[in-house]
Amino acid sequence: MDYALIWYILIAIAVFAYVILDGFDLGIGILFLSAQTTKERDLMMNSVAPVWDGNETWLVLGGGGLFAVFPLAYSVVMPALYAPLIMMLLGLIFRGVAFEYRFRTKRGQFLWDSSFFIGSLTATFTQGMMLGTLLQGVKVVDRQYSGGWFDWFTPFSLYCGFLTVAAYVLLGACWLLIKMPEHYQSQYYVTAKRSAIIMVGMVAILSIWLPIRNDFIADRWFSFPQALLFLLIPALSIYLAYLLFKDLIEHMPVKAYLASLGLFFLAFLGFGVSTYPFIVPHSLTYVQAAAPDTSLKFLLSGAVFLLPLIIAYTAYSYYVFRGRLNEDEGYH
Repeated sequence: MDYALIWYILIAIAVFAYVILDGFDLGIGILFLSAQTTKERDLMMNSVAPVWDGNETWLVLGGGGLFAVFPLAYSVVMPALYAPLIMMLLGLIFRGVAFEYRFRTKRGQFLWDSSFFIGSLTATFTQGMMLGTLLQGVKVVDRQYSGGWFDWFTPFSLYCGFLTVAAYVLLGACWLLIKMPEHYQSQYYVTAKRSAIIMVGMVAILSIWLPIRNDFIADRWFSFPQALLFLLIPALSIYLAYLLFKDLIEHMPVKAYLASLGLFFLAFLGFGVSTYPFIVPHSLTYVQAAAPDTSLKFLLSGAVFLLPLIIAYTAYSYYVFRGRLNEDEGYH
């Protein structure tokens, strides 16, 4: 049994789960200061307050799993991403504190509103920059990171940061369309449409930019006969983008949210196509970076019990707090 491949897939699932689950509440944080009233901001925060901390379980699982299962990849990626990773964690901390403290004060509430916005924006933008850094490649010599301190700060990584902001705003707006009382919804339909246009356009540019700057990615996507299969991804993306705009125009928020999740899934598949079998693109494969099989097998025996529990309590929390918000009730 290929334990390294199993863990490669599990880590990928954990990262994807984090992106789609924490993505919408980060998007809500970015939209937070655009709310017209304090009551609207209360409702925005209450829409994610019961689930936001559970969403970040997947970040811990992905990062901790990388450390335990692919230690060589961890030792290479961390020095390459120290600065944006620290900024991301600080943003998440500011955002997490704001969840609790803004409901404890009136005089200083504007500080925690700003903290929620700045923390969400910082975490989102740095996540995109880290993604861009990995896509552009990490320099490795003798199984060690050999790049500079600011290799993560490039036009390409900045572009990916802005793209991630647009994508998370789309998720956040669609989530608010599902959860907020109906008289708040008109502005979020406009926001969702605008962010969707920006995201789709930026993804289209990225899909051209990547093969131009990376021969490995160009060969992977455009070599026959595999290109016939892989090109289904952009074809399906175009179809889902059409459904997304159709659902937003017809005011069908649940379908729009599902269509946006589908676009995220296809983007994630595209990332996998562009990087497999590398876990540190394009320097270390998952086989080269993996721990010994005995360790992988031992850790997998624990994951078999842990993962179903995480999935179960995540699903249960969303089930309990389902439905639209009531203006007279709140989580806090």
